[in-house]
Amino acid sequence: MKKKPTAQPDIAVISIDDVPQLYSGIKYFDGNIAFADSITTIPNLKDVFKVTFVTIVFCLKGNLSVKLNGVEYAIREREALFVGANTVVSDISHPADFDCKIVVVGNTMTMSFINKSIIEAVMRISANPVVQFTQEEINLMLKYYELALFKIEHPMVNYSRETLMGVLKCFALDLLSSVSKHVTDESNSILRQGDKLFHKFLHLLATNETHERSVQYFADRLFVSAKYLTSICNEKCGSTASDLIAASIVSRIQQLLQYSDKSIKEIATEMNFDNLSFFGKYVKKHLGDSPNNFRKKNAYGK
Repeated sequence: MKKKPTAQPDIAVISIDDVPQLYSGIKYFDGNIAFADSITTIPNLKDVFKVTFVTIVFCLKGNLSVKLNGVEYAIREREALFVGANTVVSDISHPADFDCKIVVVGNTMTMSFINKSIIEAVMRISANPVVQFTQEEINLMLKYYELALFKIEHPMVNYSRETLMGVLKCFALDLLSSVSKHVTDESNSILRQGDKLFHKFLHLLATNETHERSVQYFADRLFVSAKYLTSICNEKCGSTASDLIAASIVSRIQQLLQYSDKSIKEIATEMNFDNLSFFGKYVKKHLGDSPNNFRKKNAYGK
């Protein structure tokens, strides 16, 4: 008689909204970004779960062992572990003296950081999520971490969400610039076909100077169907191709409304909208307000 296959346990899916309940050492959480300095209270550390956000764990003392998508990794002092969206995490273990800093970023927020250098670094991280830094680089990362927390904890000292986003973007750029120095191009050769397609898509988004919004446009450039491109995006980050395109477009519109002197009509034309009415509806849908009202409330220096 054939043995029945052993039932696989359900994999818990953890969204960024669950983060406050996972980390006792949480320092800040706003629905898109979280900072924490403890990993010891994640429940059921030996269980299997999937995260739908990006996590970076900086090891300051001790070591951490973990499996990502079934592959075992270990990080030690002056190393960082990058956990991408839609990653299955299991078998976490660490000694009592393990000390770390944790940065969690939601998928929507990561799209606002996209540029060519970030895409290149992300491709390299995908092949090997453990990166070793120099002491000076770790010190720089900690200063960014502390600066962001200082701005959060002292809102009366020139605090605004825009300046916090500026700090975080600089953090991301310097972090990934350091990654590029330590990971060789050879790692790109072991990326799977789906990984390569996804990163080519992100690169096209980062260089989308005509601000195209059609999934079909990008699928044609990548020589795949729109349905296949969307399925790859869902697999790699839990968002559709359309969502990622919109996040990239909205990020640029937001920058122009906040930091440029261009008129609403000029911005609509630059962003490839046929008319002001459609542009207004698009901004209202994604930013929750009309272009004029959003600018009045959020313009730099207001």
